[in-house]
Amino acid sequence: MYDEQQQPEHGPLAGFTVGVTAARRADELGALLQRRGAAVLHAPALRIVPLSDDSELLAATKEIIQRTPDVVVATTAIGFRGWIEAADGWGLGEDLLARLREVELLARGPKVKGAVRAAGLTEDWSPSSESMAEVLDRLLEEGVDGRRIAIQLHGEPLPGFVEALREGGAEVLGVPVYRWLPPEDIGPVDRLLDATVSRALDALTFTSAPAAASLLSRAEERGLLPEVLAALNHDVLPACVGPVTALPLQARGIDTVQPERFRLGPLVQLLCQELPGRARSLPIAGHQVEIRGHAVLVDGALRPVPPAGMSLLRALSRRPGWVVSRAELLRALPGAGRDEHAVETAMARLRTALGAPKLIQTVVKRGYRLALDPAADAKYADA
Repeated sequence: MYDEQQQPEHGPLAGFTVGVTAARRADELGALLQRRGAAVLHAPALRIVPLSDDSELLAATKEIIQRTPDVVVATTAIGFRGWIEAADGWGLGEDLLARLREVELLARGPKVKGAVRAAGLTEDWSPSSESMAEVLDRLLEEGVDGRRIAIQLHGEPLPGFVEALREGGAEVLGVPVYRWLPPEDIGPVDRLLDATVSRALDALTFTSAPAAASLLSRAEERGLLPEVLAALNHDVLPACVGPVTALPLQARGIDTVQPERFRLGPLVQLLCQELPGRARSLPIAGHQVEIRGHAVLVDGALRPVPPAGMSLLRALSRRPGWVVSRAELLRALPGAGRDEHAVETAMARLRTALGAPKLIQTVVKRGYRLALDPAADAKYADA
């Protein structure tokens, strides 16, 4: 479990907070993000049913052994390895491998191909794109009418894939090599949703479609779905490892960003480009100031800022150079009540945190403003 209060080292993601929904390889993703300076809030949105305990997989394995299919499509390396290991545990490993040697075996991408070969098998074909759409195109070009096709599922049905094969006349058997269930402890997920709604996150990462679907389902259960969708559409960047992962979000009208290569490393590199690119950068009082999620870069130096101070700074930056009243700033402070003294206290702490008090000017009896450099001040005045 990662602590959202941790102080990351300065890096391309310094000052940003990233949510991680992954159950599997969460430590690896969290470490990659932290190494680049991000604060990480981890909440597994689902849990994996152990393969050896999965009755659905056992039933599908027995059916494949009893009635050998024409084609088997292996879609994930961990799933394929787990399937073989589970079959061994049931005493069915040799029988399953024997059947897989008789079929047309398709492997989606190099990782899956490696798992197939490690099991002593040889794939008949593998797409260079790692795309299930390319696998589907090949099957349909070959002709599927009357053929029996077994497909290793991703934890949930592959949208459109099975339907297209059945429309083409194929008999399709799903092989659920691992299944997803909601987490036993829902508390971390609720905290992640609350952080999304309050905009305490800058980005939310997804590495599987079931995790995305599970998070949205929990938001709906709590009556938070409209607020979560609004946050993901405007303020919190939803980043998915690939297009299949993005489907549950896209079905809700959420646009996502995805790396060209569907891997954790490229996903983190994408965030390293996207988040700094979205940060507000302003020339203020002779300094270059970049406003990030929970910190500010002043001339490249990282300055962590308390949440109340960040709320004030964001309110000031919405209208750079303009005077913002104490009453308006008070409304921007979460839980401040009606005492304008809270604004003065938070402002003093903000100035201390920034290390350059002249960045923010006090306008007597009116409020506060960012001390924009003259050229920038004229630019924003004309805007």
